[in-house]
Amino acid sequence: MATPIEMPRLGNTVEECLLAAWRKRKGDRVEEGEIVADIETDKATFEVAAPIAGVVLDTFFGEGELIPVFTNICAIGSPGESVEQFRPRQEAKPPERASEERKAEPSAAPAVEARSAMALSPRARRFAEEHVFHPPSVAGSGPGGRVLEADLKSLYAASPKVSSLARKQVRAGREIQGTGSGINGMILAMDLAEPPVRMSSLRERIARRMRESLASTAQYTLNASAGATGLLRLRQKIKARRQGGGLPDININDMVLFCTVRALAEMPELNAELIDGKVHPRANIHLGFACDTSKGLLAPVVRNCEKLSIGELAQRVKELTELATGGSISPDDLAGATFTVSNLGSLGIESFTPILNPPQVAILGVNSIELKPIRRDDRIEFAERIGLSLTCDHQVIDGAPGARFLGVLRRMIEDVEAISGLDL
Repeated sequence: MATPIEMPRLGNTVEECLLAAWRKRKGDRVEEGEIVADIETDKATFEVAAPIAGVVLDTFFGEGELIPVFTNICAIGSPGESVEQFRPRQEAKPPERASEERKAEPSAAPAVEARSAMALSPRARRFAEEHVFHPPSVAGSGPGGRVLEADLKSLYAASPKVSSLARKQVRAGREIQGTGSGINGMILAMDLAEPPVRMSSLRERIARRMRESLASTAQYTLNASAGATGLLRLRQKIKARRQGGGLPDININDMVLFCTVRALAEMPELNAELIDGKVHPRANIHLGFACDTSKGLLAPVVRNCEKLSIGELAQRVKELTELATGGSISPDDLAGATFTVSNLGSLGIESFTPILNPPQVAILGVNSIELKPIRRDDRIEFAERIGLSLTCDHQVIDGAPGARFLGVLRRMIEDVEAISGLDL
């Protein structure tokens, strides 16, 4: 008997998912556990696997459609079986980006092609296609400015030529950019640019959020540093102690996250959200942390951090990181952060400007540990310092409170050995 495959519910807050791509098509053979389709929420991309082996009898939706959860998206069975009993009656909604793509299609064509069908004569259009010749503008000599074949020929004769290989590659999708490197400016295959690649829907959503963040908030960034001697010393003690077992692996990032939680507990005004012009202080600290994955930037959330020990926090961060990088994290684990930390220190970044994740009102950037000169009394000493970049929404957090928070965080970091609660 045929078996339907439903659009899964990937979290308590997810009501519909985007069908990003079909891995299998109607008529394809599929084994149990083999990936049938890629789906996306507004946070991440996931895979849908076949529950049984068989043949894909039919797919009920097209790529790019938004489909309610628990709706059948396809059916698998033996050739010839009917799937009508599984075919959904309700229609999926096309996503906003699909309509935007359709609106953008005319502007994506070459300039000559973008003109109306009456702008080029049939012979002019054929000449343009045969010679891969699409100048940005042409002064037409025909009635009403219509572009004739003679107009294109005249312009073509005065323009750099395209080699036969380059012409074939242009037809295959590569683009002409700039001048040619061949004789008399001939455009060679080596002069062509690769065709543009459309951003994934996840990348588009990330870009949209970043634009909305900058447009809806009054962001400013404060930069400071803290002594890193305690962090480095504690890390060495943990590594030495772990050789005997019984101690979780706690790295520098885990320590900074723990210190951030302690600082937020002391200055809770930064653990808040701005929604519809109203500030909502949050009693619990739900800490988001930026995680670089093959599918884009994700921000898993550790909930109720104020209740966790440094070891428990480190363990939860590692669990969520593995889920995020492995592509199996739940959307519920990507939502609800009240404060976010982005650590680029391991990449050697000394200072950067983190962008807010509205409705949050602050985000912390963690930078690399560098040897810096500092003044002690009347002498200059060199010490290990970790850079800190705090971005706040000036609508809620003024510069002085932001600076005070960095001061509290600096104190926590420099006293990390004492506040960690570890008996080393």
